[in-house]
Amino acid sequence: MNDRTEASSAAAPEAASGNASGAATRVLVLNSGSSSVKYQLLDMAGGAGTVTGGRGALLASGLVERIGEGPVADHAAALRQAAGELADRGLGLDSPRLAAVGHRVVHGGTRFTEPTLVTDEVLAEIEKLVPLAPLHNPANITGIRVARELRPDLPQVAVFDTAFHATIPEHAARYAIDTATADAYGIRRYGFHGTSHSYVSRATAALLGRDPDQVNTIVLHLGNGASASAVRGGVCVETSMGLTPLEGLVMGTRSGDLDPAVIFHLVREAGMPAEEVDTLLNKRSGLLGLCGDNDMREIGRRMAEGDDAARLAFEVYVHRLRKYVGAYTAVLGRVDAVAFTAGVGENSVAVRQAALSGLTALGIEIDPVRNALRGGGARLVSADSSRVAVAVVPTDEELEIAAQAYELVGAVPG
Repeated sequence: MNDRTEASSAAAPEAASGNASGAATRVLVLNSGSSSVKYQLLDMAGGAGTVTGGRGALLASGLVERIGEGPVADHAAALRQAAGELADRGLGLDSPRLAAVGHRVVHGGTRFTEPTLVTDEVLAEIEKLVPLAPLHNPANITGIRVARELRPDLPQVAVFDTAFHATIPEHAARYAIDTATADAYGIRRYGFHGTSHSYVSRATAALLGRDPDQVNTIVLHLGNGASASAVRGGVCVETSMGLTPLEGLVMGTRSGDLDPAVIFHLVREAGMPAEEVDTLLNKRSGLLGLCGDNDMREIGRRMAEGDDAARLAFEVYVHRLRKYVGAYTAVLGRVDAVAFTAGVGENSVAVRQAALSGLTALGIEIDPVRNALRGGGARLVSADSSRVAVAVVPTDEELEIAAQAYELVGAVPG
């Protein structure tokens, strides 16, 4: 990622779209974050079966960063700039080939459990969910509003991070607190990174040459944010993140699992207000809190130099991973594959090796030679003797959003 306030973008020539008919087969994917907007324009001319069919040609992509810190004053300006970047390349939002705009929306609550066409009523319901995702949903909403202004005639599709996890059974989604209080304030496990877990679980099945409904997979999405999921036959039955993205694995700056009494202790003994505790657990914890770095590459470099703090941070990180792999093996009963994805999962040889070491009793064995090889595509890194396949699968959340949006608008009468 670059460190610029203007958009950085790449575009393929018009002829590369693979769609000479002029039909509306393109989807613009918008990911409006708290201080950035990422976009991709994809041509879905081959259909929506993106994982097994290899469809979804990337026509253009871009990123607008540091919104509010420079020339790009706000998200509205960022989105208009992105639209201008596309227009400069002959791929403007006024194109009749554009079928829909797909929007990443972080929190869908219990109402939005599948891709949803945006209407005024839907937008109002998404706004009601802002208290559950105060850092993300407002920016997602802005992206939807501006896109609707730019192309009011075009279908806008919201694809929710929480949707893939909506299949988690009630006994796994419920926290053991007073039911009336939980229901009144929407307190339950929702889970996040859903588009990634959905994509990777299906891509893993494809790598094994099997249908998703035949495969039980533990997906480990390891980036600066990190989450695990247990996917039985293509259906999510458990995930590590909860009401918010704070629960679960150790992350770059988030603590993950924590005794909730730690919060009360800090309020009472340290005199910390709630906002300061929130900042501590979300922005000053995890790897950063343990050793001062949240970049696994830098932690690896420091470990090689004998840095004890970096070593401890790494060990805490992989210990939590191993615990979740064991727990989700118990949840699933039978595991066919463990899949690593996202920045750390795809690139850290050491994390994969350490996280799965000593699990031969569970049928999990990594081949150190295969694991050390670096490649761009989905690949197996497990030993031939391993009963459970271990895979490295690059995620593609934008492609997943485009596929879901395109499938939805194709099913809706024009």
